[in-house]
Order: sequence, then C-alpha cells, then structure tokens
Amino acid sequence: MFTNRTRLFIGTLCFLSLMLLAYRHMYEFAWFAMLLIVLLAWDYIRQGTLIVAAKYFHHKEYDKAERTLLEIFNPRWLSRKRRGYYEFLMGGVCLQKQDFEDAEKHYEVAAQYPLRSVNDHVAALVHVANISIRQGNFEKAGAYIQLTEKHTEDINAKMKDVIERLRQELKKNNK
Repeated sequence: MFTNRTRLFIGTLCFLSLMLLAYRHMYEFAWFAMLLIVLLAWDYIRQGTLIVAAKYFHHKEYDKAERTLLEIFNPRWLSRKRRGYYEFLMGGVCLQKQDFEDAEKHYEVAAQYPLRSVNDHVAALVHVANISIRQGNFEKAGAYIQLTEKHTEDINAKMKDVIERLRQELKKNNK
C-alpha cells in the first residue's frame, strides 16, 4: 500500500519511538512500536508496492509503474493473489515497451494465479495467445485460446470479440 520510501519513513519513526519508549521504561508501548515495525515489514513482503503501481498503470504512467514494481524485493514472496496481479501488471508494462518475450512470460505466470476477475484471467490468456500468433507459434496460441473457452459465460462482450478475432486469425494462418 506504501512506496518503499514511505515504508522506510514510517519504519524509522516507529524505531525511534521504540528506542525512546524503551529508554523511558514504557515497555508495553515499546512492544506496540515493535509490532508496527513487524507489520510494516510483513506488509512489504506479502503485498509489496502493487497498489501504488496499479494506480500508475491505470493512469498510463508506465515508467512509474515499472519503477514501483521493481521496488518489490522478491515477487515470489508476494501473497498468491498479489503475485498474479504483479505478473499481470509487469506483462502490461512489458507490452507497452514492446518487449513481447518478457510480456508473454509474465502473462503466462499471471494466468497460473488467481486474478481480480475472470476477465483479467482471460485477458492474460488472450495476451499470450496474441503474442504467440505474432511470433508464429500457432499451436501455443490455439492452446491458450482453448483455455479461454471454459470462461466464455463469465466474460464481457469485448473480450468475446477479441477471442473471436484471434480464432479467425488462427484459422487464416493455419490454412
């Protein structure tokens, strides 16, 4: 929920409070300050800076979103729901930079985790299929389009239209 800079500032304040409270023998309050430091560290490990990065991403500030995502020390440590969203956002950033290989890798990983909605999950699958078509890997694209079929009832009309266009593209290239 915070940037690393904000976390560092709050952590420093809590640490200074901890030292002052321990010096004044106010151990109950010192434990509370210590608990805040631990919660702040735990939040960083499990949540990262995803909320701030998502805000930048949705405002189309992709450079800031990428910098904020790269502040995450180890994405594998993120909670299960956050990991999928991290990969989804990184895939979007890579797609904007036209780094299609990395975008494909991130979207493949994102599709393995739960995302905010079924539309996001299908979007990750569609992005992988689209990139695979552009790279000439039609078998892989077909497999990913096939994975979207079990979600056709739960997605919006725009996503259904995109899937249909990808199917037509595949038919055209398979002839």
